[in-house]
Amino acid sequence: MCWQCDHPEKTLDDYLTLLRGKILDHGWVVQCVEDKRRPFAYTIGLHYHGLPELLVTGLPPKRARWLLNTFAKRALTGRQSGPGDQVSLPAGTRLELVEVEHPDAHMGMAIAIEGTDLTAVQLVWADGRGRWPWALGFDDGHRSQPVLGARSQHA
Repeated sequence: MCWQCDHPEKTLDDYLTLLRGKILDHGWVVQCVEDKRRPFAYTIGLHYHGLPELLVTGLPPKRARWLLNTFAKRALTGRQSGPGDQVSLPAGTRLELVEVEHPDAHMGMAIAIEGTDLTAVQLVWADGRGRWPWALGFDDGHRSQPVLGARSQHA
C-alpha cells in the first residue's frame, strides 16, 4: 500500500520529511511506485555520496528493493559501474546499466529532495535465459520493463 493511502491526513511535506530522516539514518532510501503492469523503484540519497541515483523497472517492490539496495551497497564500497557496463550480482542477477535520459520524468520524490541536478542509472535486468529487453525473445514474466534511456555505445 502507498504511504499517502495509509496516512490520508498527512501532507507531501510530511512524507518528504520522513524520507529525509531515513536518508540521514541509512544513507539512501528506496522509493517504490507500484503499478500492476509497470512498477518501478528508485533510490534517493546516493546523489549526496557523489553517485548517480539508481532506478529499476518491471519488478515487484520486494525484488526491486533488494536489487537497488544490493547495488547501492556495492557502489558505496567502491565497486562503481557506469552506463554500458554489465554486472552480475549474487543469486545470478545480470544487469546492464543505462543512463536515464529524463530522471525528472520518473523520479519525483528524488527531485523534490535533491533538486534537478541529479543523474540516474537504470539497472536493466536480463530474463531467466540471459536475454535483455532489446533482444528477440525476452521474457519479462508479463511485466513491462521499459528502458528509460539509450544503451551506451560501449555496451
